[in-house]
Amino acid sequence: MDISEDDYVYHENFTYDDYPTLCEKADIRSFAALFLPIMYSICLVVGLAGNSLVVAVYAYHKRLRTMTDTFLTHLAVADLLLLFTLPFWAADAARGWELGVVVCKIVSACYTVNFTCCMLLLACISLDRYLALARAQSGDQRGRLQRVFSRRHCWKVCLAVWTAAFMLGVPDLIFSEVVRWEPRSMCLAVYPPSMAKSGKAALEIVEVLLGFLLPLLVMVICYCSMGRQLQGLPTESRGKKWKVLRVLVVVVGVFVVTQLPYNVVKLYRAMDSVYALVTHCGTSKVLDQAAQVTESLALTHCCLNPILYTFVGSSFGQHTMKVAKKFVQERRRRRRAREDSAVQEGVEMTFDSHSASQETNTFSI
Repeated sequence: MDISEDDYVYHENFTYDDYPTLCEKADIRSFAALFLPIMYSICLVVGLAGNSLVVAVYAYHKRLRTMTDTFLTHLAVADLLLLFTLPFWAADAARGWELGVVVCKIVSACYTVNFTCCMLLLACISLDRYLALARAQSGDQRGRLQRVFSRRHCWKVCLAVWTAAFMLGVPDLIFSEVVRWEPRSMCLAVYPPSMAKSGKAALEIVEVLLGFLLPLLVMVICYCSMGRQLQGLPTESRGKKWKVLRVLVVVVGVFVVTQLPYNVVKLYRAMDSVYALVTHCGTSKVLDQAAQVTESLALTHCCLNPILYTFVGSSFGQHTMKVAKKFVQERRRRRRAREDSAVQEGVEMTFDSHSASQETNTFSI
């Protein structure tokens, strides 16, 4: 191929800044390799302890008395399933993904399904508490929501929640792949070119709507209505009323503090994938680091759920005390049985043994 002098175009003010450069994020990966395993380990240990207690107590009682008890059990199960995915993501952050495509797809889908399910169940708990208070004050059970949120249809509500969460997990199940990103592999969702921008952004927006905005809206409406109803209680119930109101404020406040930053970053990244809002490498690094920190903060809600929701407005506290009391009584009964058995053996040795020592012959009870 012949190249003439005319084929070259010289620019008098040429600089290498005219060419886009690759944004190197080795420092962000190093931060994630240290920060994420620590945060995930803390969430795993604390969350396993609290949610396992919830499942154990309700499994011991077998029969759940209220819809809130049922929702709390499903919430604890969803939290546990979500927490079980954290060791995989901690290993991915520290060393890269080494478990293959199948495990990558399953873990990614499980994470999305259970995270969304937790948020939707929080909305169900808020709505059920509001309806329970409304029934207690007015006795009216003829409304549509009153009929739906009953023990008869409880399994249908839980099935709808899990189905909606599973539908949001299907894209992760389909598109998650193991991508080689030197010097290691990563498990992430790889969308086809036709939906790389708009499709991915639409899915993330739907996750924000169902996983944050809808539960937040339900919680605010229900708890504000409950607060207004509690204002009308008699004066002698003022102490209990303000205690309940403080708890409601804490529940909403913790939800906002843990979930709002993560969903704001997630929404901004969805918009960036469509409109290319981030054009500077430094800004992109800050956004990636913010996503890591805020997602870890959002996961702490799995650890706080047993504290916030099982001891407030439900019979879990009473169930726990009964289980603890029976456990203590059972231990005492077994200890007394062992002591009685030991005493009986000692008595038999005292009176039946002719070759016993002087110390054994003078043994007394």
